Amino acid sequence: MTVYQDREAFIPYSRRDIIELCIKDGKLPENCQQKFRDFCSILLAYYHFKLHKTLEVLKENYAPFNPDANTKYIADYSDSELATMKTKVVQSFAKILQQGNYYPIYKASLERAFDEMSLIELKTFIDFNDFEEMVCYCRGDIYQTYSFKRFFRKIEKEINIFERVAVLIKCKDKDKNNTSENPLEESNLIASKIYISLYRNIPKNDIAFLFPNVKVSMTLKDRLMLIVPAIGAAVPIVLRIVPQFLLIIGVIVFLVLGPDYVEQLKLRANPQDVKNMTGILLGSLSLLVTLGGFCFKQYSQYKTKHIKFQKQVTETLFFKNLANNAGVFQTLTDEAEEEECKEIILVYYHLLTSNTSLTPEQLDDKIEVWMEENFDTKIDFDINGPLNNLTKIQGKIVRDGEDEDEVSEIPLLTYDENGCCQVLPLDDAKQLIDYIWDNAFHYA
Repeated sequence: MTVYQDREAFIPYSRRDIIELCIKDGKLPENCQQKFRDFCSILLAYYHFKLHKTLEVLKENYAPFNPDANTKYIADYSDSELATMKTKVVQSFAKILQQGNYYPIYKASLERAFDEMSLIELKTFIDFNDFEEMVCYCRGDIYQTYSFKRFFRKIEKEINIFERVAVLIKCKDKDKNNTSENPLEESNLIASKIYISLYRNIPKNDIAFLFPNVKVSMTLKDRLMLIVPAIGAAVPIVLRIVPQFLLIIGVIVFLVLGPDYVEQLKLRANPQDVKNMTGILLGSLSLLVTLGGFCFKQYSQYKTKHIKFQKQVTETLFFKNLANNAGVFQTLTDEAEEEECKEIILVYYHLLTSNTSLTPEQLDDKIEVWMEENFDTKIDFDINGPLNNLTKIQGKIVRDGEDEDEVSEIPLLTYDENGCCQVLPLDDAKQLIDYIWDNAFHYA
């Protein structure tokens, strides 16, 4: 089984398209094509029902942490109960993302991304110590071409982006003894709540935008652009100010301590200089204003960058946001249902139409080659997930004249003595899932 580092398990076709792609492959007899569609339809319904229960459990545990809740709760949870529910939310969130073929972005990877420049050239910093819980997953690592202006020219640049990014954050309770500046205070986040967001098309190096405690600062280039020209402009100003500054000191000493101290300090000042002191002060002041104006201009350029950064953050959070908090669960559950069904359909189809027995490794490679050769789509198919799901789908196939109580449950997929995969034919597979549906609820 080939493992690809530059591919993802995500299948970029809908469930309906996968079904039609399998049928158009031409390996299913014409009289089996509708049976295959029927099997897929009942399979989709079964997984919709199965993942709906997962969604309800997730929403139930998330309820006390939901910052958008508009309902009242009669339950009064203890600290230990809340801790257990929080753990279930975080673990279930990660599991549903994995089922949707998302993969985690770990802290070290995030920190490396923060070190790179975003579209706005500013340094960003995230203090992960502000968070009690932080989960970040993504999907769709691709490149897109962005156009923007630089020096009155329109240039294009390829940017590495994530097509989907999901983030879960729970802030730490504020330490009452800590009076240091906390950027989370300005974001109005409540420490007792869990904040969840789903975004689309986020540049990899702009992922810092998604965190409420992001800090920005000047890059080394900005600092040099501010300091070096300022030093260059300051040198001639200082050379012009120093003689006049010494003269001012001499005048002050002359007025306060008398001429003897002026001679002792070898400072030149006379009554005529005293009369001209106002002009000297005004000249010196104008030079200082010139220097200050230059520094202010350089700092204003940095603040303009900062404003552009804030604008980009706002646009990212507004235009690229797909869902927030409890609304994210519904979207992710739909995606998990979609991905798991597509994987099962591909596995079942290739085992059903294969002329030879296939091991899991051979089946994995066959599906990847089939997707690439027929649809120019490269994926790193995750064979273990659908095989496990197919073996867990167990039910009874009751033939005419048989007693249901005497029939044992069998799985949809089994393995032979050589470790090769085997699936039930279409008619039996449909009957097995139909049995599961009929026994989904047991009432006396």
